[in-house]
Amino acid sequence: MIADILNETLSVALTAAPWLLLGLLAAGAVKALIPEAALQRWLGGAGLAATARAAVVGAPLPLCSCGAIPTALALHRGGAGRGPTTAFLIGTPGVGVDSLAISYALLGPVMAVARALGAIVTAITTGLLVGRTRAATDHPEATGAEPDTCGGCCANDTDCATPEAPKRLSARLRSGLHYAFHDVLDDIRLWLVIGLLVAGALLALVPPATLAAWGSGLPAMLVMAVIGIPMYLCATAATPIAVGLIAAGVSPGTVLVFLLAAPITSLATLGVFRRELGTPALVLYLAGIAATTIALGFALDAGLARTGVDVATQMGATGELLPAWLEWSTLVILIVLATPVLRRWLDRLIPHPQPRSA
Repeated sequence: MIADILNETLSVALTAAPWLLLGLLAAGAVKALIPEAALQRWLGGAGLAATARAAVVGAPLPLCSCGAIPTALALHRGGAGRGPTTAFLIGTPGVGVDSLAISYALLGPVMAVARALGAIVTAITTGLLVGRTRAATDHPEATGAEPDTCGGCCANDTDCATPEAPKRLSARLRSGLHYAFHDVLDDIRLWLVIGLLVAGALLALVPPATLAAWGSGLPAMLVMAVIGIPMYLCATAATPIAVGLIAAGVSPGTVLVFLLAAPITSLATLGVFRRELGTPALVLYLAGIAATTIALGFALDAGLARTGVDVATQMGATGELLPAWLEWSTLVILIVLATPVLRRWLDRLIPHPQPRSA
């Protein structure tokens, strides 16, 4: 039994590895090439246009729910409305270049597109709801002290800071890669391993008929939303679990609810959101996420039933196009980069660039 679980886990990991590595490279490029000041200019204001812009701009950024908090609060306190702030806070962790790559590899094109569009729709809908609230905290007075934007979820003090980016392009790219293969990979590695093991266990042990009986419909989607909303699970790490759920008989729409709800927020996010925007905004935030993700789940199941598309047959199909040597080599590279002892050895060979002193 253990051997079966490990074999299935290894199979999923090999399929995911090239796309995860590609996603991390893209995440580093995004971090290096898009200044935070530009984000604040793009996301200023309020209303539908600003909210939609915040959701679309935030979607590809490689930040988890906790990592998005400092940037979202900086946008709000820098003049962005409640709607755009909320849309950015939802769209950014909901989907990113790394999670889209692994979604395409493991779940197929239909689920990858549904996930990307679903995250944006959820961000816009919830942002518009929260944008209708008003509170005295919209423009807090300066207190002379920096707020605790991490809510206790950052791995270390440097996660919350936004260091000045090196000026030269080569240095910015190296700094972005350092961010992707240190900060991002450190954030997701534990949950990614857990997700792979859960997927392997589901694929090896759970017959499809077990979950197929209750794997669709409103009760199952409510369970996925209730479980997913308070979790701290990044979008990339949630993907292998989704593979196991679909293989076990859960409907794609129900799995979509989990894929959207789990990465969007966490208990730390909820605490910071309530402190910044107030309880009425928090209620609408939770209601908007739950209602929108469930509606999107129903829409996906209905669309698949009408078109006859079978998502299960698409899972892992992309990985079959890649040679085995590429899968194994990228998996080894990721293991080395995710192992602190081996990575420290690499850091000594390729030191992280330090910003120039003024």
